Amino acid sequence: MTTRLADIAAQAGVSEATVSRVLNGKPGVAATTRQSVLAALDVLGYERPVRLRQRSEGLVGLITPELENPIFPALAQVIGQALTRQGYTPVLATQTPGGSTEDELTEMLVDRGVAGIIYVSGLHADTTADMQRYERLRARGVPFVLVDGFSPKVQAPFISPDDRAAMALAVTHLASLGHTRIGLALGPKRFVPVQRKIEGFVRTVQEQLGLAAETVETELVQHSLYTLEGGQAAASALMDRGCTAVVCASDMMALGAIRAARQRGLEVPTDISVVGFDDSPLIAFTDPPLTTVRKPVPAMGQAAVRTLLEEIGGTPAPHSEFVFMPELVVRGSTASAPGERNRP
Repeated sequence: MTTRLADIAAQAGVSEATVSRVLNGKPGVAATTRQSVLAALDVLGYERPVRLRQRSEGLVGLITPELENPIFPALAQVIGQALTRQGYTPVLATQTPGGSTEDELTEMLVDRGVAGIIYVSGLHADTTADMQRYERLRARGVPFVLVDGFSPKVQAPFISPDDRAAMALAVTHLASLGHTRIGLALGPKRFVPVQRKIEGFVRTVQEQLGLAAETVETELVQHSLYTLEGGQAAASALMDRGCTAVVCASDMMALGAIRAARQRGLEVPTDISVVGFDDSPLIAFTDPPLTTVRKPVPAMGQAAVRTLLEEIGGTPAPHSEFVFMPELVVRGSTASAPGERNRP
């Protein structure tokens, strides 16, 4: 206990006696000091004494796709922690193939009286989906925020990464390494993030390599599934077309691309370069460590919570899209194009 008091005191920048007073609910401690001690407890991973725990402000639903892609648990963790800090209890509802639909999960959460809902990569990202479902939800008085996707038909705050800029970063990096035949592997075309990535990719390949837009779209863009197997199939098709570098729309697809290269007896990055997207947890420790475009998950998750709480509090954020800038993280899966290394 004494060691714990010392740790908390050091973290909060106060005396052990002050920590003891806070933990025992004694008076005579300034509100800011009390908050510093409680924050130190949270940071060090100690549970708050029951009497000091915030009363729950209510439940907030978080609807995500399957959790096999590690970027979704990472985002869920950021959102969950941010909600908990504000006194809300997050309820994670996950869509799985053959399981509950987004509409069924929404109904379940509304029936439980949630204060609001955050949707991640939901039907709002699908250009073929009926957007009336969100207007019906708004009519029922349930605040919500939409992450990863955009529709002008929905009056709500959207939180997105800049997908076009992400592709510009990846292509510019590969072009600087001498690659002239760069492919893009990504999911089905009906999704907004996919369409934006294509726009960014086509424009940057045109600017950097002087190829016609039609050539880029027909020869260098390959649609598949957002899975390891999907990345493997897409990368294989792009390699058949002579690509020496492949940009993938998720890290999982990028791992599939590396597998496709190895099945052909090719080395990454000696024979072919691969770039991912997300910078999922543990992706820095793959073989080789993956060059990727980092999705700004902490900033996006915190913005989603802040925006939702403004909606719940009756001071809605503008019904517009908040776009966050991604960042290129260069690791070991990209190198000079094969022909470039032989030049003097």
